[in-house]
Amino acid sequence: MIDTTKYSILSKVNTPKDIKTLNQNEIKILCDDVRAYLIDIVSQVGGHFGAGLGAVELTVALHKVFDTPNDLIVFDTGHQAYPHKILTGRKEQLHTIRQLNGLSGFLKRSESEYDAFGAGHATTSISAALGMAEANKILLLKKKVVAVIGDGAMTGGMAYEAMNNAGINKSNLIVVLNDNRMSIAPNVWQIHNYFNEMIAHPEYKKLKDAVWDLTGKLDQFGDRIRKAALRLERGIKSVLTPGMLFEALGFRYFGPINGHNVAQLIKLFEYIKDLNGPMLVHILTEKGKGYTPAEEHSQKYHAATPFDKLTGKAIKVSSSIPSYTSIFGKALVEIAKENEKIVGITAAMPDGTGMDYLQNEFPNRYYDVGIAEEHAVTFAAGLATQGVIPVVAIYSTFLQRAYDQIIHDVALQNLHVVFVLDRAGLVGADGPTHHGVFDLSYLRVIPNMVIMSPKDEAELRNMLFTAVNYKKGPIAIRYPRGNAVGVELENGFNEIEIGSSEKIFDGNDLAILAVGNMVQYGKKVYEKLIEENISAELINMRFIKPLDENRLLEIANKHKTIVTLEENSLIGGFGSAIVEFFSDKKLKNDILRIGLPDQFVDHGTQAELHNILEIDPQGIINKIKNFINQK
Repeated sequence: MIDTTKYSILSKVNTPKDIKTLNQNEIKILCDDVRAYLIDIVSQVGGHFGAGLGAVELTVALHKVFDTPNDLIVFDTGHQAYPHKILTGRKEQLHTIRQLNGLSGFLKRSESEYDAFGAGHATTSISAALGMAEANKILLLKKKVVAVIGDGAMTGGMAYEAMNNAGINKSNLIVVLNDNRMSIAPNVWQIHNYFNEMIAHPEYKKLKDAVWDLTGKLDQFGDRIRKAALRLERGIKSVLTPGMLFEALGFRYFGPINGHNVAQLIKLFEYIKDLNGPMLVHILTEKGKGYTPAEEHSQKYHAATPFDKLTGKAIKVSSSIPSYTSIFGKALVEIAKENEKIVGITAAMPDGTGMDYLQNEFPNRYYDVGIAEEHAVTFAAGLATQGVIPVVAIYSTFLQRAYDQIIHDVALQNLHVVFVLDRAGLVGADGPTHHGVFDLSYLRVIPNMVIMSPKDEAELRNMLFTAVNYKKGPIAIRYPRGNAVGVELENGFNEIEIGSSEKIFDGNDLAILAVGNMVQYGKKVYEKLIEENISAELINMRFIKPLDENRLLEIANKHKTIVTLEENSLIGGFGSAIVEFFSDKKLKNDILRIGLPDQFVDHGTQAELHNILEIDPQGIINKIKNFINQK
């Protein structure tokens, strides 16, 4: 907890209404205070960081000019919304961000009336804001609606679909393009590259400066030339800059302007807020602004663990056990060295998915398509038709965005695309927008799809090798966030028979069927049950689809009681697959399914959430004993 009274202006600002009373000098001090406070808090508790530092002046200007919460500000994702939280009555709670029962790391309607729309994924803001603007028409309201979207999110097609619709409807909507030239990794927005090259060209600047200097020495005639020159410049910009695209979509284009000049931002917003029709304000900002380590290492400080504020170095000592992400990335490089047909695809998350290893080793066989998961999947399908083996690494929760493409473009044509789902299960502090708890359910219903989940890092390596060599259609591997188990890794790889399971422990009283990281919990449960004279057989099922039917029939004959363990929604997941199999075979065993309930799970550490939901070892033991006693 930090004493906010040491911030001279921020200490007086509790709601956006307090900002409206500040003069220009106080506004500048408030920006400095917000930035300093954000650094102080995040250095202690961690959180998304760089994007918020770059959006301080923008956020202050928006709340200064617009009448929030009556006027509606829709932020994309929420990475840049920490200053918004600070200014909307939540500064004293900011130290709880992303912690159990604390503030969400993203926008959340139930958290504050100032959060107009909840979001943890990118490219949603313009569509949502357009819906609000059209609702104003229907309800005869006069609310102003602003969408704030980052340049990285502009790689997603949904943004352009919304802008096209806004242009057709002539909606009263302001879109602020916060262009910091980097989303998480350096973005692949080609329009931005073209624009930067044009305005940075020395001949363009030389001509502009010469005209301005010459006309400044003339009288009224010079003023008229200057006005003509401005009109000419606007004309050039409409042809040579993103203004051309936005104007074609029906938007009036303003910019680019310095996104850290708060006075200029306020002036522009005051000017355009009462204009009609769709408008786009293009601002240039710097990710990590005001904190040197974040300015120099914007990827590292996109989201940070607690760190020393003076040096920027992480306080927590990293584990000696590598993450599943790094295990995958290194294994992919090993396999790719032996198979030239393998390529890697990521949707703007090379570091987060481990694809950076392939990027560094084989840059010509690595593709970052931007925040465009739908395109990533169909792009992979196109590659697969020509015999290339695409490995598509996307977080479980983000792959949901490409569901139709998985079905229509990959599975329907039975193409060999390898899907690697990082962050499967409960991810912790990022909360319900990022928990990967539906993938077993949404993938299992798709014909031709094979789904597997490793119990440890050694099995992950072998599953990746198996998936790459599987030629019969699409195949998916899902694994959790965080460090692996720490087992010894062998040299080389072993192919796993599709649909085969593995017996971990034998037992006589009941059978525990587990998938993925829940096998590790199953081992602890087995040991605890032994202490209570309950003998459990533990099976690492490995495959969610297809199931090891021979193993299941063997277990059905041996055990009356069967328990399934998964870190996925119980509806439609692994346990459901087991129940369906037993029902289809007209088997009468008693089956207890343990997994995640039919609800969105809030944020907290993975251990805290497992405990609350009773899917940790003790919770599993309690459920098993209750089930046995009831029977």
